[in-house]
Amino acid sequence: MKNHLLIALYVMMLSTLAVAQDDLLRELQASAPAAKQPVLGTFKGTRIVNGHSVETSRQGELEFMISHRFGTLNSGGYFLWGLDEANIRLGLDYGITDRLTAGFGRSSADKTYDGYAKYRLLRQHTDGTPLSLTMQGTAAYQASYSREFEQSSAQDAMSYAVQALLARKFKSFSLQLAPSMVHRNSVDQNIAVNTLFALGAGARVKVTRSFSLHAEYYARLNEKENNPYHNSVGIGFDLETGGHVFQLIFTNSVGMTDRIFIAETDGSISNGDIRFGFNIARTFQLSKQGY
Repeated sequence: MKNHLLIALYVMMLSTLAVAQDDLLRELQASAPAAKQPVLGTFKGTRIVNGHSVETSRQGELEFMISHRFGTLNSGGYFLWGLDEANIRLGLDYGITDRLTAGFGRSSADKTYDGYAKYRLLRQHTDGTPLSLTMQGTAAYQASYSREFEQSSAQDAMSYAVQALLARKFKSFSLQLAPSMVHRNSVDQNIAVNTLFALGAGARVKVTRSFSLHAEYYARLNEKENNPYHNSVGIGFDLETGGHVFQLIFTNSVGMTDRIFIAETDGSISNGDIRFGFNIARTFQLSKQGY
C-alpha cells in the first residue's frame, strides 16, 4: 500500500512538472520577438505608370512587357480621340538574381533603344528595415532625329538616367520617392540643359487582391524657364489575371523611357493633352529558384 502511494505521488509530481514546463514554453514563445519577414508586393509590377517601381524580377523570371500610348483625347472624333495614333514600347526584363534585374526595349517614340539595370539594395521587413531601396540606371539611343536639331554623331544621340527608388508599404497603401538625374549628351542649349534633375513620386492603393489604383508625378527641378516641356503625370489602375498584369492608364507623356517622359513630356494637362494607354506584362518562369 505504501509503495502504491509513493508511485501515485511520483506520477502526480511528473505530471505537474510537465504542465509547468509547457506553460513556461508557451510564455517564452509568446514573449519572443516575431521573425522578421520581407514585405512583398509594395507595387504589383516593375512599373508604376511610365517610371520604374522599386520592384525587381525574381531570379530566373523573364518578363515581356508591351507598353502602349495613344494620341491625345482632345484630338477629336476625326482621330477617334487619339486611338488612331499609336506609340509602343516592347521590352524584355530578366531576373539575374532576386536583387538584380536587367532589361532591354525598343520604343517607336523617337525610335529609341534602351537598356537598363536595377539592383535592390534594401528590402522592407516587418519589425525591421523600414524602407525598400532600389537603384536603377538606364542608357538609351535615339535613332531618329531630334525635334529641335540633328545629331552630328551617334554619341550625340545617347542619353543616360540614374534613379534612387525609395518605397514603403503601409498595409494597403504604398508610397515611392524617386530622385532622378537624366543626362542628354546633346540638347538645344537655348531651351534645355544637358543634365536634368527631377523628383518623382508614385503611390498605389490596393483595393482587392487583384485590383489596385496607382498614380505618378515627376517634377523637373532645374529646367530653363523657356523650356517647352511639362512635368509628367499619370494615373490608372492595375488588374492581375493569372500570369498577366494589366495597367490601364491616363498620362500626358507619350514616351516610355526616362529621357522622354521625365525630360521631354510635351503634353499639357491644362490644355487637355491626356493620352490613354496601357502596360501589359507577361511573366515566364525560366528557373525554379527565387524567393
